Amino acid sequence: MSEINIDGKVNVSDNQKLRLIRSFARHKLGVFGVVLLLAFVLTAAFAPVLIKNDPYTMRLEDPFLPPGSPGHILGTDNFGRDMLSRLVYGARVSLLIGIVVVSVAAVLGTVLGLMAGYYGGWVDFTIMRMVEVFYSFPFLILVIAVMAILGPSIFNVMWVLGVVSWPSYARVVRAQVLSLKSSEFVSAARATGCSDSRIIFKHILPNTLTPIIVQATLGIPGAILSSASLGFLGFGVQPPTPEWGSMVSEGKDFIMLNSNLIIWPGLCIFLVVLSFNFIGDALRDTMDPRLSRELR
Repeated sequence: MSEINIDGKVNVSDNQKLRLIRSFARHKLGVFGVVLLLAFVLTAAFAPVLIKNDPYTMRLEDPFLPPGSPGHILGTDNFGRDMLSRLVYGARVSLLIGIVVVSVAAVLGTVLGLMAGYYGGWVDFTIMRMVEVFYSFPFLILVIAVMAILGPSIFNVMWVLGVVSWPSYARVVRAQVLSLKSSEFVSAARATGCSDSRIIFKHILPNTLTPIIVQATLGIPGAILSSASLGFLGFGVQPPTPEWGSMVSEGKDFIMLNSNLIIWPGLCIFLVVLSFNFIGDALRDTMDPRLSRELR
């Protein structure tokens, strides 16, 4: 779908870009995922304008109000806090965690994957053994162990999840580099006296971005689910900060009294994760040359 010139740059014509957009547009679930995600993002971004109730204000005289109550569209929680405002502001926290976690994991994994694939030898051996060590531990148990040592906080949640998520990116990037480093444009760059760092980051890295983007798109819902799991277990974002996982954790004790306390945040987690999965699947189908030909 694209051509690589002698300098290692990916040339994508306007017709090819248009074909990619049309291919993605024909992926109905992908388009639905984009619309659904945009709705969450825009609502979270304009929360102060759209939401009048403060998510932290307690009204102890009005606990467990049902949905549709005056001034509380989705009711209130056990402390009388407005559920809608907490869900909207919680979207900010959950989406931020997903983006930061994937950014940390993608940068760390991409750099290590580039080093492993390009240099090979003991560098490749060391990095791949590190990957195997990380994969040998159950992901959530490893995260909980680290969080128990460092203590729960939003900052710790983001960087711990990012650090333990890098191996998947390293493996994907390493595989791409192994197939690219013997290409003509890499040989030409070496012949012109380019340094290793220039070859890696200017010539090879741009040609590995497609699988990284797809991996990141599919990784964000995993990060959101992991942060929600930590919040549910008490190791994530701490109250009273609104975060969907911690809201489910707080509401579980009142499930028989008012199930709305876990239904609404659980539904938000489900919809956001679903939207990212739809987008990731659509991007994978669109950017894979074999699959994109089938879509056309």
